[in-house]
Amino acid sequence: MYGFFADLVLLLHFAFVLFVGAGGLLVLKHPQLCWLHLPALCWAVWIEFSGETCPLTPLEQGLREKAGESSYAGSFIGQYIEPLIYPAGLTQEMQWGIAAFMLLLNLLIYLRLCRRLHAIHLCK
Repeated sequence: MYGFFADLVLLLHFAFVLFVGAGGLLVLKHPQLCWLHLPALCWAVWIEFSGETCPLTPLEQGLREKAGESSYAGSFIGQYIEPLIYPAGLTQEMQWGIAAFMLLLNLLIYLRLCRRLHAIHLCK
């Protein structure tokens, strides 16, 4: 059962990473999502710049240990999803670059959203 929960945590982690990366685009279509996306973005950027570990990582690792697993060899999640979240050779400088890119991209998206909402408000 622990292995199953570890896989769920890994999938949740992956979904969070996707939401942080692409959530700004969702906010353009559904502005009310900004109340979920902005805190998620801030958390992810803080994790990247601070070098801290997301709490989902040790949770997943602990569940894997309890399941008696030492690697993901042979599983779909380990083979295809884990390298996206934990790429080999990831350095602190690369994490800072990712965080800066996420900030810049989302800043541009939110500026566009603000302009669009401002224009709609002025037209009424």
